[in-house]
Amino acid sequence: MPPPSAPPLLEVDDLHVRLPVAGGMATAVRQASFTLRRGETLGIVGESGSGKSLTALALMGLLPEGAAVTGSLRLDGDELLGRPDADWCRLRGNRIGMVFQEPMTALNPVHPIGRQVAEPLRLHRALSARAARSEAIDLLERVGIPQAARRLEAYPHEFSGGQRQRITIAMALACGPDLLIADEPTTALDVTLQQQILDLIGGLVDERGMALLLISHDLGVISQNVDRVLVMYGGSIVESGSTEAVFDHRAHPYTQGLFAARPQWLGPRGPGTRLPTIPGTVPALADLPPGCPFAGRCAFTIDDCHAGLPPALRVHAARAQARGAIDLRHGGPVPGHDTDPDHLARCIRLGAVAAARKAAA
Repeated sequence: MPPPSAPPLLEVDDLHVRLPVAGGMATAVRQASFTLRRGETLGIVGESGSGKSLTALALMGLLPEGAAVTGSLRLDGDELLGRPDADWCRLRGNRIGMVFQEPMTALNPVHPIGRQVAEPLRLHRALSARAARSEAIDLLERVGIPQAARRLEAYPHEFSGGQRQRITIAMALACGPDLLIADEPTTALDVTLQQQILDLIGGLVDERGMALLLISHDLGVISQNVDRVLVMYGGSIVESGSTEAVFDHRAHPYTQGLFAARPQWLGPRGPGTRLPTIPGTVPALADLPPGCPFAGRCAFTIDDCHAGLPPALRVHAARAQARGAIDLRHGGPVPGHDTDPDHLARCIRLGAVAAARKAAA
């Protein structure tokens, strides 16, 4: 992990994404803010429909037609929002690479894989056909494709699911990007292949000094592969901080519910035993409530929760407030295991949540 003084590579500030729906525009991502430095790994975790992939697509300039984006998105200090498509084309595959969830949708079924891996090399690095072919072979060998030179003319359907994902990783890394975005890169793979792919991505990120944004709904994947984590729900980042702080001292009611719902082996269960679940249903991104997106499912909801999106508050201050020590919004650090000053949660009821968790312990 880079030192805290290292300048940010990626700065996202107050990002909003609005999508066209019947009757107007709907806000699908609200007030997303975070930074990412070279050599750092950041995870985004949340269930389907939380806005994770839309956030990633905004970073790539690949949002659906008609989408509106506001806020600020800076790469090495240069603002990206508002740039023409030609500028985005020069960035994608060059300075920002992306590994998509389903490799068969990322690979062109009518072109051999050698051509597809070589394409960004010819486009962004102006390599000759021969040089690009040689580089493509090296990349495919690096990601573990056997007999890469002999398989350049093979088509995507001739490879296994794990091999196709390795090919998309080779494509994403071809030009040595500063930032790699991996959106659910192991969802379609079995458990053994999942860890192989994650180890491959992690090793290449370390080797090349890139920044990694890893998106997943799997808490286990996030816990083992990133330095910091963002928890998303209903288009908002509801909790953020170091992976250790968020996992060991989870503060937002949604984060607590997400962890409680994990399948765990706790010994034999009687017939009909159900896993814990979060009551209610996930709000549609096209029809988010005006206040806290989790208010309709939260046991701590009060009227003010429906008034507006809560601010991001320091978690250590909430714990101090639960002891009656300091004011929630302006408190300083307090002794305890959670020492991450950047551990934040969007919840005006953090004090009550912390007190309830302490009482239940």
